[in-house]
Amino acid sequence: MNHKSLLDYINKFISLTVEEENILLSKTTNRRYLKDQYIVQQGDVCKSVNFIISGCTKTFYMDQEGQEHIVMFAIEDWWTSDLGSHITQTPADFNVQCIEQTQLIQFTYDNLEELYKEIPKLERLFRKIVERAFVASQKRIIRNFSLSAKERYQVFKTTYPKIDQRVPQYMIASYLGITKEFLSKIKSQIIQGQ
Repeated sequence: MNHKSLLDYINKFISLTVEEENILLSKTTNRRYLKDQYIVQQGDVCKSVNFIISGCTKTFYMDQEGQEHIVMFAIEDWWTSDLGSHITQTPADFNVQCIEQTQLIQFTYDNLEELYKEIPKLERLFRKIVERAFVASQKRIIRNFSLSAKERYQVFKTTYPKIDQRVPQYMIASYLGITKEFLSKIKSQIIQGQ
C-alpha cells in the first residue's frame, strides 16, 4: 500500500526525518475493508485511529428504534474512528462503516502511545487532528441550531462537494437530520431557483 499520502498529510503539520518516517510506518497496519464492513461497532472498544488511503466511511449512532444518525463522513486523506472510545479505551458510542471498498492505514492505541514516546512531535500532529475534529463538531452543532435544512444542505454541498457525489441521498438526509423526501424537496427548490 502506498504510504505517500499519509506522509504528505503529516508533513503539512510536522517534519519527519527518513528514520522517523520508518519508525512511524513500522507501527502501522494496512487494512482493506469491503463495502458495508464495520471498522468500529457501537459497544466495542475502538482499537485504532484510521487514515483513509481510498474509499469512504460513515460514522453513525444507532438509536433504540434502529434509526441511524450519521454524524460524519470521511474520504481519502481524512481520519476516521470513534475518537472518544479510542482515547478512553471504553466502549464506542458510534459505528464506523465503509460506504465503499476502503483502504486504511491504522494506528493502534498501544502503537500510538509508543510513537509519542519515540517521536514526541507526533503528539503535536495528533493534537492538531483532534483540535480540527473538535472545531468541525462545534461548527456542525451551531449550524444545526441556527440554519434551516435547506441552508444546511447548501453548506454541506459547498463544504464537501466530493462527498455529495459519492454518498446515497438517504445518508446525506440522515447527516442533515431530515427525511430523504424532505431532501428531495429541498433539491427541487434549489433547481427551480426558489
